[in-house]
Amino acid sequence: MTGIVALNLTKVIEQVGKEKGIDRNVIIGALESAMITAAKKKYGIQHEIEAKFNEELGEVELFEFKTVSDPVTDPATQISMKEAFELDPDCQLGDSLGVKMKTEDLGRIAAQTAKQVIIQKVRDAEKEIIYNEFHTRKGEVFSGIVRRVEKGGTIVDLGRTEGYIPMKEMIPIEHLRPGDRIQCYLVDVLKDTPGFQLILSRAHNQLLIKLFEMEVPEVNDGIVQIKSAAREPGSRAKISVYSKDSDVDPVGACVGMKGSRVQNVVRELRGEKIDIVPFSVDTTTFVCNALAPAQISKVLIDEKNKSMEVIVADDQLALAIGKKGQNVRLASELTGWRIDIMSESKVTAEKEIALKRLTAVEGISETVALTCYHHGITKPEDLVRVAPEDISKITGFELVRSQELLENIKKWLEKNAQTAEESKKAQATK
Repeated sequence: MTGIVALNLTKVIEQVGKEKGIDRNVIIGALESAMITAAKKKYGIQHEIEAKFNEELGEVELFEFKTVSDPVTDPATQISMKEAFELDPDCQLGDSLGVKMKTEDLGRIAAQTAKQVIIQKVRDAEKEIIYNEFHTRKGEVFSGIVRRVEKGGTIVDLGRTEGYIPMKEMIPIEHLRPGDRIQCYLVDVLKDTPGFQLILSRAHNQLLIKLFEMEVPEVNDGIVQIKSAAREPGSRAKISVYSKDSDVDPVGACVGMKGSRVQNVVRELRGEKIDIVPFSVDTTTFVCNALAPAQISKVLIDEKNKSMEVIVADDQLALAIGKKGQNVRLASELTGWRIDIMSESKVTAEKEIALKRLTAVEGISETVALTCYHHGITKPEDLVRVAPEDISKITGFELVRSQELLENIKKWLEKNAQTAEESKKAQATK
């Protein structure tokens, strides 16, 4: 077994086990299994072969098991009584004897197999070490140096190992080059997978929060809390902040002297504009803060659907919505509420249309129509779906009058439907 002995397996096993932290029995077991595979590949799968690592010789010995037979009909699996007696004087017909194989014929195959097994075990052990070291550190920020920029992502040297930033986790406007030092958020740690184990991000909301924790001592100390964050990476971001201490201004703490703290974060994120929003337990106030710098005129809240209709002056509409809807989109993500922005002129126009529709029905005065409008009822069809008892609560009518009003609405709807049908027929005959 010249090829495999030349590797000095005992020393190799001890060295790899010590340096890489792999149990020597694991390496030996893998070597034995690999040698059996190599032997069967060369001699045929019909052979019953076992492997045993010889500690003294520092090599893997192979034994082929054959059944004692007389006569021998299959030399690959049987051994004659005469040959068996030479190996074991006490053997009998039907016994299974292990015959040591000559492994010199395996030569290069054996050496290559041993090498591949050890390399694979080292890789597996290194993956296990990396996983054990980093899987509890998901959610942390790491500083690294860009090593390679590939089509699908970027490889970052973290010192002990390398991490990978997929394209979707990159800042879109960022053009990284080998040698650039960057901060990355550890999104995930993979275990049984080919390729990179550490998945990093430059676009994650949590990276923004972690960078402020690193820059602002009050955040790190827990005096100032970052309640939420929303980002459109490389363009604009919003964070909401709250102070446990009434003497500490959370916005001022995050901005820093002459804007130094927030500017450090902006530089790391390649110029991403950051709005620092004061958090409030009052939802309306919080949403208004999130929509800054736009001035809010009025807010209509729908608690059930967790949505708001925010009304602003006409000259504030573009500011509230933002470029391509960015400001309202980020404010919605930051607060967790659906936000619809409307201008005062549009609201006024819609209000006039709604009042005109409602007052067209007999029994609905302008005052009643206005009350209905404030309850979200903008057309007669909406009232049909409301129970008489609820109409009484909205309008202040007695129940009988509410029922009469419902009848009037139904008649009005029928009349309108009939008129529409006649108009349709008349158009068809032209």
